Amino acid sequence: MGVMIKTVLWRDLGEFFACLARYSRFRFRQLFRLFEKFKSQLAGWLYQQRGRYARPFIHLGMVALVAGAISLGPVLISESFRQRWEAQPALSSVFSVEAADGLETSTLISKKPRAEVFEYTVKEGDTLSIIAERFGVSMDTITWENDLKSAKDIKVGQTMLILPTTGILHKVKPGETIYSLAKKYQANAQAVVDWPYNSFANDETFALAVGQELMIPDGVKPKEVPIVLPRYYAQAPAAGTVTGTGQFAWPTSGNITQTFKWYHQAIDIANRAAPDILAADAGSVIVVGWPAPWDYGNRVIIDHGNGFVTWYAHLSQIYVSAGQTVGRGQALGRMGSTGRSTGTHLHFEIHKDGVKQDPLAYLK
Repeated sequence: MGVMIKTVLWRDLGEFFACLARYSRFRFRQLFRLFEKFKSQLAGWLYQQRGRYARPFIHLGMVALVAGAISLGPVLISESFRQRWEAQPALSSVFSVEAADGLETSTLISKKPRAEVFEYTVKEGDTLSIIAERFGVSMDTITWENDLKSAKDIKVGQTMLILPTTGILHKVKPGETIYSLAKKYQANAQAVVDWPYNSFANDETFALAVGQELMIPDGVKPKEVPIVLPRYYAQAPAAGTVTGTGQFAWPTSGNITQTFKWYHQAIDIANRAAPDILAADAGSVIVVGWPAPWDYGNRVIIDHGNGFVTWYAHLSQIYVSAGQTVGRGQALGRMGSTGRSTGTHLHFEIHKDGVKQDPLAYLK
């Protein structure tokens, strides 16, 4: 009788600690999700201000690392304890009940690309197209980086270098600038600046250090047949001829040199003639000028009163003032290259309920 009571007691004690550990993990995952959301917002802000807060951020990161080690210690210990008790057959019913109660977790996979070059070993059945699709880069990118003569020039066991995105990885030589490299590789200088893992000797002038490796997004290797990418042409409506319809008109005319990406949540419309910038829809002007963050330069922000807000950045001149009501197609200012800009263009954003949208999905 005493042995049976002791067995039941140990089983109940094991179930208790197992439940406690699982509940702790569930709560920790909730806290981690909140932390990830905060981290993403903080990363975006730090990216806009990069170069100014590097030293304080490094110091803060070290403090956070120490604090994280102290905080996660008990969790790791409890996890080890849970794994020991999980081996007991009597606990299977406990975990099945917890699963029925909905205490389940999921793995969050980051959508952000890699920062580093990955070394991949070719396996049986691999082709260049399969490898390219697996890593989300173009076949040409792999061909150029590994000096392949053709798509069939791969074999099992071969080690291949995979770049984090489609384009060219370039080692900077004396006298080179982002402008000369963009021209050399048929790329967009603004895209080179916007790639979050590129660094500069001077964040104000985008100066490069000799010997550094620079990612050229969508770059094309010289003397090769270039990849034909779809191009858009933005045709602005005639000012004063459109009425407020709740839909967005093109804010200016020119070539779209950058589309919507996770690290560039806007479109860039370039035009050397520096035409006027027009309101995409009717609304009230809420911001004009050059407030922080400085990256946008001279800007105009319009609240359309229906959850939509539009941003018009890098302007050389501004024609309107804060508080003014504007109609769809009314001139707001002139295209320019103020702020964090490498050439005359409009940086155009559409926000819906505070979330940045792809403008190409809304423009008519």
